Amino acid sequence: MASVVVVGTQWGDEGKGKIVDLLTRYADFVVRFQGGNNAGHTLVVDGKQYIFHIIPSGILYKDKTCVIGNGVIIDPGVLLKEMANLAEKGMTVTPKQLLISANAHLIMPYHQRLDVARENALAKGKKIGTTGRGIGPCYMDKVGRVGVKVGDLLDMSLFADKLQAAVEEKNFVLTRQFGAQPLEYAAIIDQFESYAAQLAPFVGNVSVALDQARKAGKNILFEGAQGTHLDIDHGTYPFVTSSNTIAGNACIGSGFGPAHIDEVIGILKAYTTRVGEGPFPTELPEGDVIGDALQQKGHEYGATTGRRRRCGWFDAVVANDAVRLNGLTGFAVTKLDVLSGLKKLKIATSYRVEGVPYGYMPDNIRKARMAEPVYEEMDGWDAELPNIRSYEDLPAQAKAYLKRLEDLTGVAPAIVSVGPDREETLLLRNPFAG
Repeated sequence: MASVVVVGTQWGDEGKGKIVDLLTRYADFVVRFQGGNNAGHTLVVDGKQYIFHIIPSGILYKDKTCVIGNGVIIDPGVLLKEMANLAEKGMTVTPKQLLISANAHLIMPYHQRLDVARENALAKGKKIGTTGRGIGPCYMDKVGRVGVKVGDLLDMSLFADKLQAAVEEKNFVLTRQFGAQPLEYAAIIDQFESYAAQLAPFVGNVSVALDQARKAGKNILFEGAQGTHLDIDHGTYPFVTSSNTIAGNACIGSGFGPAHIDEVIGILKAYTTRVGEGPFPTELPEGDVIGDALQQKGHEYGATTGRRRRCGWFDAVVANDAVRLNGLTGFAVTKLDVLSGLKKLKIATSYRVEGVPYGYMPDNIRKARMAEPVYEEMDGWDAELPNIRSYEDLPAQAKAYLKRLEDLTGVAPAIVSVGPDREETLLLRNPFAG
């Protein structure tokens, strides 16, 4: 048995959903450990597209147990809608297939209202680029010890007390500070009583369940959302998400002991993208021929927001930061096929900031914005890759590119994706095989 963590190594949108789907074949449990419905996993299976925001993508396998850990924050309306959408496609989700931590926090209507109000109040150039899903305000309440947990839905008296206090406080801020409309307690309590009835059978103790699974010799796969450089502590703050996205949070966000983690696989897009605001040293600006080509060929739009992703060359500085922060044991390189047809490829090996060399992302956000990439150049390849099914059949230049990424980071690819479909993936080393 093995326990494997999968994390994004850039600014999210690296293609984690597809890699998690592949590795789920070898797992018994699939655990989501952080984030909320501000992230999306897109899968293409047999030509059909599935987008998940909260439920682990392993739900497409009927014999797997999917787990939503305590580190996740849950919008119950979105979760239930995902379950309903699956049911419409003939995949009814049962409590045997899905376990939700009683300690996960709930995104409430006032969180969403506050999220939008705060972002709108920021001056141009100061905006974070929030999705408006209520993620930040929910995590603020969690840390402030005034949050509402999933387990509170099983005790509506406790839930009602917490809600009453929260609505009074949030309405004061909404109306006085932002001039927004207040929320009605009665409408919220009625809505969440309905949610409670539907979700109660799925709620339990995730830490205990995972410990039992480990002792029974089960394979456990942990999946994160977003990417390493959106981590609240280690990312390009304040242009980050509101949770810890790195591998260490797999244990905190699920109640699983760190000594039991065997592998950490980092999802690494063959180029770099970012959605929203924040530093992006290797960005090719909108209107750049190559940047626009990557955006179009890679279908670089956010699965959650539909926003255009900013595109740029591969950044080895970002990748090396991810290696260090996550303790990566392997890479899953995605969207290698998108680079086909480019005559020359660039890789940023370091930065210069006001003439000073940097081998890591500057901690100072002003300096991070000023970082100028130092590039090296490699030959590209013309052949299209989606029909390739073995590493040996890749063009020589593509293999050289992968080898260079390995040399620069010290981490070898375990998986290489050569197209969007489930079958267009080369498994070089199975992390569950030991």
